Amino acid sequence: MRTSDQLGEPGFRSLYRRLLSTAPGAASPRGALDTLTPDRVLAAVREVRSGRTVSLASPVNTVAAPDDPRPAEHRLTAPQGGVPAPGGGLEFARDRFAMDVHGDVNTHLDALCHVLYDDTVHGGLPAADALTPEGARTLSADLVHDGVVGRAVLLDIPGLHGRPWLEPGTSVTAEDLEAAEARQGVRTGPGDLLLVRVGHRRRREELGPWDASVARAGLDPAALEFLAERRVAVLGGDGNNDTAPSPVRGVDFPVHVLAVHAMGLHLLDYLRLEEVLPVCVAQGRWSFLCVIAPLRLPAATGAPVNPIAVL
Repeated sequence: MRTSDQLGEPGFRSLYRRLLSTAPGAASPRGALDTLTPDRVLAAVREVRSGRTVSLASPVNTVAAPDDPRPAEHRLTAPQGGVPAPGGGLEFARDRFAMDVHGDVNTHLDALCHVLYDDTVHGGLPAADALTPEGARTLSADLVHDGVVGRAVLLDIPGLHGRPWLEPGTSVTAEDLEAAEARQGVRTGPGDLLLVRVGHRRRREELGPWDASVARAGLDPAALEFLAERRVAVLGGDGNNDTAPSPVRGVDFPVHVLAVHAMGLHLLDYLRLEEVLPVCVAQGRWSFLCVIAPLRLPAATGAPVNPIAVL
């Protein structure tokens, strides 16, 4: 684990170029999803042992907090005032929901158009060609409208270090990922959905919310080479995958730049892994079938998701 600046912007750009040349999804319009072949989906189905299902999403937050000043809005629109009309008969309860897709609390998927770097999006496409005031023309969340189904591998980094969570500002290294694999008896492979637990959600639930935009645990940027070597399809975490303060001077979200922009990895931010964790411990296994079904938002830069682990 690391807790201080490790990389300047020139070193970061060198890492970016290496990933562009080595990551399997760097040159593909579908990004790293190309590694999730039908054969690998069938193999993932064979991961199911007990048939138990567990949500990997957090409840949608509707209360303003230091990490969510603009929470989701939910209100009942019928019956009027929430009170059924007198006299009985047929009525329908109806409601309306609105939210910012990207933020520091709610579970969501980042589309490949989400990260702009050097005026481009994934694949080097000019951002001005990809995005309009009406939404994304390409690389939107609709790219995964058929869902993502595959083998997920959960690596518990606080468990590796005997802690309930990693403190904000801590970065998870490739050595941490390899050590967690060895401890848990699992290996991440091609087409896998890699889920990295830093304990963000548990810390929030036990200590209360804080401004996660300025302080959170995440991945060290150099750890993305581990993901490229293992040819993973999706990266998810119970934070937003990036450390704050940033370990790269001059780049605030280096993991997002490397993962989404360079490697073509869809990111799952702010998962809730506290329910599946004890199931993995009890069953003595850290891989499982995972089903991700984003809402069909054709021009969106991301989507709320409720990933389901099937063990």
